[in-house]
Amino acid sequence: MDIKIKENCSWAMVVPTSMGVRICPAEGQTVASSNLFRMQATSAETNVASISSYLGLPVKVLTTFVKDSQIASFIKQDLRARGMVFEGKDVEKGGPWGYRHQFNIADSGCGSRGPRVENDRAGEVGRTLNINDFDIDRIFGREGVGVLHLSGLIAALSPDTGRFCLELARAAKKYGTVISFDLNYRATFWKGREQELSEIFSEIAGAADVLVGNEEDFQLCLGIQGPEAGGKDIGAKIDSFKEMISRVKAAYPNAKVFATTLRQVVNANTHLWGAIMLAGDEWFTVEPREIRVLDRIGGGDGFVGGLLYAIIKGWESARWIEFGWASGALATTFLTDYAQPADEDMIWSVWSGNARVKR
Repeated sequence: MDIKIKENCSWAMVVPTSMGVRICPAEGQTVASSNLFRMQATSAETNVASISSYLGLPVKVLTTFVKDSQIASFIKQDLRARGMVFEGKDVEKGGPWGYRHQFNIADSGCGSRGPRVENDRAGEVGRTLNINDFDIDRIFGREGVGVLHLSGLIAALSPDTGRFCLELARAAKKYGTVISFDLNYRATFWKGREQELSEIFSEIAGAADVLVGNEEDFQLCLGIQGPEAGGKDIGAKIDSFKEMISRVKAAYPNAKVFATTLRQVVNANTHLWGAIMLAGDEWFTVEPREIRVLDRIGGGDGFVGGLLYAIIKGWESARWIEFGWASGALATTFLTDYAQPADEDMIWSVWSGNARVKR
């Protein structure tokens, strides 16, 4: 299976996103029991792009910031440290009840106690992302983009961001950029907006070359009929995913790759981690293997990031899912929501199960 990546691009990957910060209690404690916290800049889309940026590919982030905000300055510095170039408008705060960057307050869980996450998205500045604030012809035409990665989280964030993602997809299609779309269904985002978002998601999916999502994502975002029978064991999940993707592929024939991760939680620090992918007409499966988990947040994003990196590099399709699986597993060993690979070998060592010291 071959996906043609546009040549001579300024950007290997472009991601639109709403940046925020994650606040985590130290040493695996709960939020309520802690008085010591770490803060990191985060978003699902930059989690994906971090695999490429840490491995040396040029990445651009399209976002928006709160003007004269120390949190915005913290985020900008973090993106620079990750090797990412960002472009976006600085929006006036508008007073104490105005705009701000989202806060994600979460612990990592420990052993038999699962992690808990609370999102504070009131006044989120990312909801103002607007296509009129960006020169799309410059970015996709004169500069050039290899892969545009879109997330359903951003497409469903507000009416403005939905139109923003749709116009980005149209521009990417026009200029020959590969489009990746992770559906990322969230019930709270869709409530009361089902028709509006169904139309947007359907058009983006129709233009996408790579579609990522679980059974629920495809059913609820795209209205695809679910499997007739299923089960909770991995074998049943794989069979039902394959059954569903045959219908997704018929409905969205432009897509060349369909993928999802497989996860069984033994406890907060031990998971069975697998993946499944259809590339062209060929299925690839990584049977779930036990991995140790320091913090589970970002594992799925790491999988997508590794998958897209492998596609950008032009590797054979069997390696796409291997590198994606290992990138996701690597992400769960970091306290940040994103993996920070030193090189490709660090990821391939995870794939091969080689955790021996490297001197």
